[in-house]
Amino acid sequence: MISQERTDGELMADFMAKIEYDRKIEADDWMPDDYRNALIKLISMHGISEIMGALPEKEWVPKAPTLRRKLGIMAKVQDEMGHGQLLLRVAEDLMKPYGKTREGIMRDLFSGDLKFHNVFHMEAPTWGDAGLIGWLVDGAAIITQTNMLNASYGPYARALKRICAEEVFHAQHGEAIIMALAEGTPNQRAMVQDAVDRWWDSLLMFFGPGDVKTTGSSKQDITIKYKIRTKTNEQLRQDFFTKYVPRILSLGLTLPDPSMAFDEATGEWTYRQPDWQEFKQIIKNNGPKSKERLRLRELSYENNAWVREALS
Repeated sequence: MISQERTDGELMADFMAKIEYDRKIEADDWMPDDYRNALIKLISMHGISEIMGALPEKEWVPKAPTLRRKLGIMAKVQDEMGHGQLLLRVAEDLMKPYGKTREGIMRDLFSGDLKFHNVFHMEAPTWGDAGLIGWLVDGAAIITQTNMLNASYGPYARALKRICAEEVFHAQHGEAIIMALAEGTPNQRAMVQDAVDRWWDSLLMFFGPGDVKTTGSSKQDITIKYKIRTKTNEQLRQDFFTKYVPRILSLGLTLPDPSMAFDEATGEWTYRQPDWQEFKQIIKNNGPKSKERLRLRELSYENNAWVREALS
């Protein structure tokens, strides 16, 4: 019997049935272009953000106040780089039909075509910043990533299980630094408060602009439609508030937003919106440390080209 090629409509119906019944899509499975492209963009940005996110803390490896703290932050930097390598391998498999490799991802980063998280464009001038990155930035990342632990794309979901397990230790590492400073001298407490004040807007921006109804964007619709994630940017931001605002206040710290409050009627936090025009400029590599960190990453990539050549 001669088999007929399946139509795109039949392939799409089977694909959506897998999504509906929570069966994982694998790298060699048929998938629609908008699903593949959404995954490539998301996972490439996530992988690059892990790599670029190691740089602010790498600056503190030689300056950490004790040997124990130095070893802790060195281990964290090593983990973040490993997360990046793992995720770029996942992205590379998705890009095979387009003939693109990890080399292409790095070139996209250096050209500005590939963005990385806004928080990693920011300065980290004090040890309080190093602690806050581990506590609140990694805390925000855990909220985002655990929302995708059951992502419909199997390789990404499996990678996230390992990454999230390690990120929990990173958040605990940062919290330990913040707790020690918050219980320390007046100058140390002031250092933490200063870090919270400077990082607050960046933390709000971490989750991206609000819902589709307010932004007109369809990107969130695509990731939710295909069960890559289940919550919107705003829902994730609200989860962050619920978990961390009480913790911040319990340390005697204040938030640089007098309007911050929990609305019992709606069950949501009210807050002052960050400057989303500034956010757009930051992710276009016009942040305080964007160009410096990109150049550092590019030099490292060029200087280690011989290793990649030897391995290939």
